[in-house]
Amino acid sequence: MIYYIKKGVDIMCTAATYKADDAYFGRTLDYEFSYGDEITITPRNYKFHFRHTEDIESHYAIIGMAHIAENYPLYYDAINEMGVGIAGLNFVGNAFYPEPNENKISVAQFEFIPWVLSLCKNIEEVKELLKNAEIVCTPFSEKLPGAQLHWIIADKNSSIVVESTADGMHIYDNPVGVLTNNPPFPIQMFNLNNYINLSPKQPENKFSENIDLNAYSRGMGAMGLPGDLSSASRFIRVAFVKLNSKSGKDENETVSQFFHILGSVDQQRGCCEVADGKYEITIYTSCCNLDKGIYYYTTYSNHQITAVDMHNEDLEKSELISYEPIATQQIMRQN
Repeated sequence: MIYYIKKGVDIMCTAATYKADDAYFGRTLDYEFSYGDEITITPRNYKFHFRHTEDIESHYAIIGMAHIAENYPLYYDAINEMGVGIAGLNFVGNAFYPEPNENKISVAQFEFIPWVLSLCKNIEEVKELLKNAEIVCTPFSEKLPGAQLHWIIADKNSSIVVESTADGMHIYDNPVGVLTNNPPFPIQMFNLNNYINLSPKQPENKFSENIDLNAYSRGMGAMGLPGDLSSASRFIRVAFVKLNSKSGKDENETVSQFFHILGSVDQQRGCCEVADGKYEITIYTSCCNLDKGIYYYTTYSNHQITAVDMHNEDLEKSELISYEPIATQQIMRQN
C-alpha cells in the first residue's frame, strides 16, 4: 500500500485512551470557534434515522459532545453505556468518502458515531460490523457538509483507527491508543521509531567515553520530545506522556491525570494563527469513564472539571437530553 500526504487545512485535535482501575477515553477539540456544542445524551429509545440503511428504534444509550441540528445529535466524540468510545478527528486531504453502494452497508460520515455506538458493545463487534460497511459522502444538509475525518474507537481492552481513503476503508489496530490528524495512521506509527531513545529516566553518557558529559538538569531523558503544535508532533508527545503516565486508583486522581495527559497538547490563544487575528484554541477537552458512563470536560475558559453522568438520567426516554457546557471560569477563593 502507498500512503499519500495531501495538502489541506487541518483542524487540530488529539484523542487518547487511558487505563487505571477503570478505562478512560477522551479528546481535545481545537478550532477557532465553537458551533454551539452540548453534552448530549441519546437515550435507548430515541429513533435514529439513517439515510441509506435501516433506522434503529432501540439501541444502547450514548453520551458525548454534539452539535444538535434538527433534533439530530452530530457527535464529535461519544461513548455508549457498554463502554465503547469514538472520536472523529480531522483528516483533511486524505479522507475520501464514496457514493452509496447497494452492495455494502452505506453509512454517511455524520452517522458513523451513532451507528456504531448504537449497535456495538466492544471492539470485536465493531470490527465485525465494519466488514461490509463503507462511509459515504452524503452530507447532513447543504449548510452542514460532511467533514473529512478519521476515527479512533476504543473499549476497555483495545482501540482501533478507521480511515476511509481513496483506496478504500482501512481498520488499524492502535497499540498506543492515541490519534491526532495527518498524516495517515501507519505513518504516524512508523514515526515513533525516530524517538526510540526517549525516556522518563535521566540519560547516561553514550556520546563518547573520552568526553565527560553530565545530565545537568532533570527531564533530559525526554530531550528531543517535540514541542510544536503540528499533528505529527502532538502524536509523539501525547503518546510519550500517556504511555509513561502514572496515577493512583482514586477516580478523581485518575481523571485529573487524564486531563494532564491531554493538557500536554493544549493550544493557547495566540500560538496558532489560522487567519488575521484568528487563532486556534482548545475549545474543550473531554474524559469519559468507559466503565461508568460519565462524561467529564473542561473548556478553554473554564478549567474546572465538570461531569455529566448518563446513569443519572432516564435512559428509557425517547428524546435527547442536553447540557450546555459551563464555559465561565470557576475560581475558588480562599480568603
